[in-house]
Amino acid sequence: MSMMRVFVRNMATAAKINNVVVIGGGLMGSGIAQVAAATGHNVTLVEVNDQLVDKAIGSIKKSLERVAKKQFKDDSAKGNAFVEGTLKNLKGSTKIEDSVASSDLVIEAIVEKMNIKHELFGKIDAAAPASTIFASNTSSLSIGEIGSVTKREDRFGGLHFFNPVPMMRLLEVIRTEKTSEETYQQLMEFGKRMGKTCITCKDTPGFVVNRLLVPYMAEAVRLLERGDATARDIDTAMKLGAGYPMGPFELSDYVGLDTTNNIMHGWHEKFPENPLFKPPQMLQKLVSEGKLGVKSGEGFYSYKK
Repeated sequence: MSMMRVFVRNMATAAKINNVVVIGGGLMGSGIAQVAAATGHNVTLVEVNDQLVDKAIGSIKKSLERVAKKQFKDDSAKGNAFVEGTLKNLKGSTKIEDSVASSDLVIEAIVEKMNIKHELFGKIDAAAPASTIFASNTSSLSIGEIGSVTKREDRFGGLHFFNPVPMMRLLEVIRTEKTSEETYQQLMEFGKRMGKTCITCKDTPGFVVNRLLVPYMAEAVRLLERGDATARDIDTAMKLGAGYPMGPFELSDYVGLDTTNNIMHGWHEKFPENPLFKPPQMLQKLVSEGKLGVKSGEGFYSYKK
């Protein structure tokens, strides 16, 4: 096959994903929308009401201005053009069915509850064109199970971005047993066009990063529970001994103890025989006391000013 034909074929595949709908304007959804818009996609960000739409677009604008300052520090005109150009590619909406009607790709970034995801995908499956690919940004739930309520399981996959999306270069592209090769290739192309380094993982609990990270954080808690070492010493050990940027307790506090606890409970229910997935007592106690980490002002450490 000639190089020209390969190029044309690749361009055709890459060009397919142009209109992107992101559902959920929280930290992850707005980050995904921002990077997709900055890399030339037409993006619609969907939230449940106008206030949340405005809040998400406002936070994207602030984030873009920070990126522009860093990237174009000597050229404010170029920086402004980058911000304006990106915002031109972005619009907000509260009308979910209308938004997906002309979409090539829909990315879901809502709450990590299977029943709510099922409700959403069931609703948009009927409204989106047959060619539209659906993807979830879930970090802990089964992609196959999320997609099972749709009639497009061959055009359903996982796009697991990392927080903060504009900074973190990794994208985990998840294919289920039913994801078609064409869908997988299009998701990989989309990820690369967004400037991400894409890795592939099967539809397995936590994919690659969280499957290693969550049990690691839990094991650190068990070490602390046994009184083997202090939280501060364990964090110092992993930073200086393993070269990690944060220790496991700093990381848990940053991620949110409730988030880690919810993931562990979900996995433990599904795989009760796996000891790595058993939620540690201390973690549950802190969560029940409302000590959720940085966001609540206290977790394993105190963040009160």
